[in-house]
Amino acid sequence: MGRGGAGPDRVLSRLVGAAVAVAADRLELLQAMPAARVEYIAPWWVVWLHSVPHLGLRLQRVDSTFSPGDETYQESLLFLGVLAAIGLGLNLIFLAIYLVCTCCCRRDHTAQSKQPNSCCVTWTAVVAGLLCCAAVGVGFYGNSETNDGVYQLIYSLDNANHTFSGIDDLVSGNTQKMKVDLEQHLARLSEIFAARGDYIQTLKFMQQMAGNVVNQLSGLPVWREVTTQLTELSHQTVYVEHYRWLSYLLLFILDLVICLVTCLGLARRSKGLLASMLCCGVLTLILSWASLAADTAAAVGTSDFCVAPDIYILNNTRSQVSSEVAHYYLHCSQSLSSPFQQSLTVFQRSLTTMQIQVVGLLQFAVPLFPTAEKDLLGIQILLNSSETSLHQLTAMLDCRGLHKDYLDALTGICYDGIEGLLFLGLFSILAALAFSTLTCAGPRAWKHFINRGRDYDDIDDDDPFNPQARRIAAHNPMRGQLHSFCSYSSGLGSQCSLHPPTQTISNAPVSEYMNQAVLFGGNPRYENVPLIGRGSPPPTKRRQQLCYQIGIKADCHTRHGPSAT
Repeated sequence: MGRGGAGPDRVLSRLVGAAVAVAADRLELLQAMPAARVEYIAPWWVVWLHSVPHLGLRLQRVDSTFSPGDETYQESLLFLGVLAAIGLGLNLIFLAIYLVCTCCCRRDHTAQSKQPNSCCVTWTAVVAGLLCCAAVGVGFYGNSETNDGVYQLIYSLDNANHTFSGIDDLVSGNTQKMKVDLEQHLARLSEIFAARGDYIQTLKFMQQMAGNVVNQLSGLPVWREVTTQLTELSHQTVYVEHYRWLSYLLLFILDLVICLVTCLGLARRSKGLLASMLCCGVLTLILSWASLAADTAAAVGTSDFCVAPDIYILNNTRSQVSSEVAHYYLHCSQSLSSPFQQSLTVFQRSLTTMQIQVVGLLQFAVPLFPTAEKDLLGIQILLNSSETSLHQLTAMLDCRGLHKDYLDALTGICYDGIEGLLFLGLFSILAALAFSTLTCAGPRAWKHFINRGRDYDDIDDDDPFNPQARRIAAHNPMRGQLHSFCSYSSGLGSQCSLHPPTQTISNAPVSEYMNQAVLFGGNPRYENVPLIGRGSPPPTKRRQQLCYQIGIKADCHTRHGPSAT
């Protein structure tokens, strides 16, 4: 039995040496694969925004390094909002001065100045409408770009979070297998092989290898805290981005509605509609300046981060991971060796050694101890599963996957995100200009409406040639109707005996004729002879002539007064 035991030990030792060498070479070859390093280069607008002077509320110079937790840095971003508030105040002061000058200025509205004033108001409204449409178009593009960039950041954070969670799960799972499951199998095999000292030594050697695996796994970084922070950051970003996108969408719709309704009020000459929309336009003007302040502060702050993102991440992850690990993932160059290479190599060698030991025990111990076969097969399955987990862990710990997520996040926030914020700032400027133009056009349109109504009020309402005679007659029938002289002679004879005089044919154009039925109450019994173009007397003289013709001169004198004689 001694010789039989020594033979398998020498065979096992040779197999172990060869297998460990092959496994080590394979692992080193896998980890020596070139890491595809894609350099991150900050775009020009990031550099330009980062070069904006950072001043505190007391106008002192502030360091432009991204540090959101620093109060002085927060004041420098708040100062940009204060500048936008100053711009809003100057805009409102200009509009107030313009409105006062327009309302207090008295000009003679001659016939020559009415048409140019009307054209000025019309073209001002057209320009304001075009500016509003252009602003909304630019705003939609900027809002979409910002949304795409933010969601690319969220997608990259979720991928990195999934990778970190997978690493922790694999480490905890393998540790559980080595500490609990493998120990149970080895304890039962120790009872079975109690009579064989060489087999007991093999089991102790396997237990030592399992301890090496556990020690190497415990040396890997734990990403649980990082995963928690990334999850919280992702949820907060989704929440803020949802309401930011929705708020801008509602602002675009509000701008379009106010602009269109204001133009409709100008076209319909509606004073009430114009006044209400101008008040809403001032409110939208304030919202535009507020959005400009928010976009400017967000763009400058994000640019400060995008200029040197590696430095900020290294400074804020020291408590979670070592600087070597953070630098490995942030740069991922071929010149950097993996900080996990030694741990993974020991893990692989330990697994290979234990697998060879199990194969030898299955070959030589099972014929002598058949009851040990079940536990040995269980250990073999466990080791195969651990080897599969090792390959997955090696792939997840490699820097290329996480570095790609890192670059995708930077591309989303520093390229698309900041570019969208710049377009949203342009939208705010164009919208403020458009509604300032509409507000300036409002008082001129109001004065134009008043002067137009005043010109109509100067016309005599009793004049049958007044263009508003029909409107007045509709509102005041007793005033607008002109009674026929024949209605006064109903006691002298039947009106059916009256015949209108024969109409004379005139060569005057049709456009110069006037329908007398409209002027005299719409009754077809009145004369329908055109007055223009044939030198006809006014209606009062024609009534006098008709009275003479039918022999009721006295009654006409009584009804129409001394002017009929």
